[in-house]
Amino acid sequence: MTAIQVRGLEEADWPHVRRIYAEGIATGHATFEPEPPTWHAFDNGKHSKLRLVAVDDGTVIGWAAASPVSSRPVYAGVVEHSVYIANSARGGGVGHLLLAALVNAAEQAGIWTIQSSIFPENTASLRLHEKHGFRVVGRREHIALMAYGPLAGSWRDTILIERRSSHGGASG
Repeated sequence: MTAIQVRGLEEADWPHVRRIYAEGIATGHATFEPEPPTWHAFDNGKHSKLRLVAVDDGTVIGWAAASPVSSRPVYAGVVEHSVYIANSARGGGVGHLLLAALVNAAEQAGIWTIQSSIFPENTASLRLHEKHGFRVVGRREHIALMAYGPLAGSWRDTILIERRSSHGGASG
């Protein structure tokens, strides 16, 4: 068994990333999106320095990426992120590796706030983020209507989390 490596996400990784994204969608507790985007949409929407994959023995087993929350210059250091782990690799520490690497890459890119919205039922993700310095800043009640799967037609809550950089005066 080889050590899991974290590296930048490349276009050639997209079929694996898309499959892992689809596995997350199928849980009903990862996103409101009914299907993964195209490579073009994914590529255009993500911060170029904040796209990572975890690779085990040449196979992509997880990914993390972040998107700017706004095009306004005052929010240049604020991103919203996602972490997805292949079904076969969940519970093995891959999420910790990816999230730690993403936080480090964000710090190096001058990002002062990393945020995300997580379904309250996704307790594993909430625990993972808490271990990496994220805090709950609120609950968004009935924020959107689920459009697919067994929960289609139900209004869902999300937990808004954030992590502030310890650099650049934005902590606190």
